[in-house]
Amino acid sequence: MELNKINSLVELFFKKYEEISKTSDQQFLNWLKESEKKILTWGEVEIKVKALSEYLKKGLSKGDRCILLSENRPEWLIADLAIMNAGGVTVPLFTTYSEKDYEYIIEDCEPKICIVSNNIQLQKIKKFVSEKIKILSIENISNEIENIENIFLRYEKKENLEVHLNFNQEIHRDDLACIIYTSGTTGNPKGVMLSHGGILSNCEGAEEILKSLVKKDKPVFLTWLPLSHSYEHTVQYVQISLGAKVFYAESLEKLLFNMSIAKPTIMTAVPRFYQNLFIKISNNFSKQKGLKKKLIENTIFFGTKILKKERLNFKQKVINFICEVTVRKKIKKQFGGRLKAFVSGGGALDQKIGEFLNSVGLPTLQGYGLTETSPVVSCNVPGNIQIETVGPPFKTNQVKIAYDGEILVKGENVMLGYWNMKKETEEVIVDGWLHTGDIGEITRDGNLKITDRKKEIIVNLGGDNISPSKIENLLCLNEKIKQSYVYGDKKTYLVALIVSESSDYKKDIEIYLEKLNKSLSLVEKVKKFKLINDEFTIENGMLTPTLKLKRKKILEKYKEDLEKLY
Repeated sequence: MELNKINSLVELFFKKYEEISKTSDQQFLNWLKESEKKILTWGEVEIKVKALSEYLKKGLSKGDRCILLSENRPEWLIADLAIMNAGGVTVPLFTTYSEKDYEYIIEDCEPKICIVSNNIQLQKIKKFVSEKIKILSIENISNEIENIENIFLRYEKKENLEVHLNFNQEIHRDDLACIIYTSGTTGNPKGVMLSHGGILSNCEGAEEILKSLVKKDKPVFLTWLPLSHSYEHTVQYVQISLGAKVFYAESLEKLLFNMSIAKPTIMTAVPRFYQNLFIKISNNFSKQKGLKKKLIENTIFFGTKILKKERLNFKQKVINFICEVTVRKKIKKQFGGRLKAFVSGGGALDQKIGEFLNSVGLPTLQGYGLTETSPVVSCNVPGNIQIETVGPPFKTNQVKIAYDGEILVKGENVMLGYWNMKKETEEVIVDGWLHTGDIGEITRDGNLKITDRKKEIIVNLGGDNISPSKIENLLCLNEKIKQSYVYGDKKTYLVALIVSESSDYKKDIEIYLEKLNKSLSLVEKVKKFKLINDEFTIENGMLTPTLKLKRKKILEKYKEDLEKLY
């Protein structure tokens, strides 16, 4: 399928369905929730999309917004496709937003329809939804609220089933597909307007990266990141373009168990997931002794050499083969046994973690992007992973570095703008180039390397620029440190807040920090820290829904404590 000739995300789905249905009606969407296990074929999804589209057409005009508030499940994608097929624009909401965010977004985007999964989600937005806005539910809530399952049943019972009714051909690549509100680390969320063409161009870039992994078999994805996140939202359409089988995980807690069932070939996640994975595997490795310990050390050593394209002699190849059979194969089996690649995005992956996971048999491709670029800009290529970079830019977009080091992006994947924010749009898109706010460089072999975040750089009293996230990532590699926040703008040295499970760990953390400081430059050393028990969470406003620190909020709460460290 030539993605550059497809006009809309709706056309992508229906064309792929036609292609697949010529051979057999394959399984497509699988929900692993114990009490709601559900398997839908491509044909069943196609009928449900048409049914819901027909219903929504009565209440939507072209460009009308439709809120979608649900946990990950098959109906999420069905609703998203149906909204667009009816001419509408999907506005996905995180299930973890604050009350203030729900109120702001509903008022800002002025939806005609709200689709919620259940009563729990309805209660979050009910008081902000006026009588003019129609509410639909996925699960049965009450007689007053139309249930999507009933819409499916009514449509399927029609005497003249219009199952061959064509998809909406009035949609073009430059039409608005969705408005994804960025959680933002400060202020109200911004509504990022993404076009059909923008997401399709991302699918084209992703397909080129992943095609070597899916040559023989149809890929299997396990989805757990919220579909309201721009990253996972676009991954849905990559899955469609690849004709993949998709499993929706129950929860983060059951992820490993779900992997053993789904046996995914590809899985996308944010750095926090890989950080936890690294700590878990490392802890297990540290308990081993004797021959097992030696095998593990060799696995990591030779795996890292191979990753860095360093040649092994005959003896090393033999040892590495033994490591492959005894260590890597065992680790792969814990993740379903068929994993071809983890794909990391949504933030910087620590180089040490990336090298470790690749060395132990879990290929991890780091990518880069932001909601405003639909969202991917670049990604490492299987077989040529350069872990210290975020890979070469997709061929579907251009990347250049501005005079001050800022990364600029141009292409169809760049957003149409911020909803209702003309001034803010003009500030970040200049002459077609999106100013990302990230600092980076392009390596000799054409890979993009992220070095800093423009707005988050600490400038100390001596005028040195310091990246707090780099030091925070290094601190969190210690199993006794759950989270950290580094502070020191206009100061003579850095200090940190450290979230730990117990104050008993203070001495251990002091020893770890002393060791870590030896590997850091003079200006990066953390001289003092304060131990706190309260985690930074989405609920207390200290984390964004994508698990990034809300630096301003943390500083507001802990500024007095931090200042006492000077």
